[in-house]
Amino acid sequence: MEYLIHRPIKEIEVSFMLFMLLIVIIICIIAFIVIKMFRQAFEDRVLYHDMKMDNFPKSMGEIKIFFISDIHRRLIGENIITEVKKSHVDLIIIGGDLTEKGVPSSRVRENIQRLRTIGPTYFVWGNNDYETDYHELDAMLLDMGVKILDNSAVSFIGEEGERFTLLGTDDLSRERDRLDLALSDAEDDGFKLLVSHDPAIIEKIEEHHHISLVLCGHTHGGQIRIFGFGPYELGGIKTVKGLKLFVSNGYGTTALPLRLGAKAETHIVTLSATK
Repeated sequence: MEYLIHRPIKEIEVSFMLFMLLIVIIICIIAFIVIKMFRQAFEDRVLYHDMKMDNFPKSMGEIKIFFISDIHRRLIGENIITEVKKSHVDLIIIGGDLTEKGVPSSRVRENIQRLRTIGPTYFVWGNNDYETDYHELDAMLLDMGVKILDNSAVSFIGEEGERFTLLGTDDLSRERDRLDLALSDAEDDGFKLLVSHDPAIIEKIEEHHHISLVLCGHTHGGQIRIFGFGPYELGGIKTVKGLKLFVSNGYGTTALPLRLGAKAETHIVTLSATK
């Protein structure tokens, strides 16, 4: 009788220990995944892209652009600034969502100052920028020498009179975008690069606009991708409507400071003519 009583108790103890072991393993796996997601969200990566374009002005040789979008709550790492300076870029472009609700203006100012130490800086509005006192942000950008491309354009002329035009549109989600105004601010000829926070701007571009390249952010590459699937496509470069659409995963995050399968990134884009 004693054997029969003790045997079930031992079996229960073993089952309980196995159950607790399983719980510990699950907790460790979850902790590992969360740590990995946190690290991916706060990576300081500069990706390099060499883009040869048929209609790029040959007399300009090459133009190097540092593109950073969706900074949100992050402070740009000094190691990124140091690395970009070594590449001697010509232009810095902030692709929207420089900030969001609750971000101290001192942090925004510090980010702008760090970018301005690299070179001439240009900015387009993102949807989260309008969560803040955007009049204050507008004044800060102008005071710090940042050129705001709000449905406007700026042109650069090569040695042989060839033209490189940088266009920017305001936030699409608030229907503040006016691609027509940006185009009217640009000359008809030359290479046109459009910067828009939201890649959905592609739907408004037509062949006769003669835009060759579009730089965007906004989607965060889906931010959290489960088994390769996410709410948005992973960032990258693809051909749409005969032009190049470049979408960045972005530097910061929204909602949760976590990423999975869509690491934080910034970019140095080198533009030159095909030979």
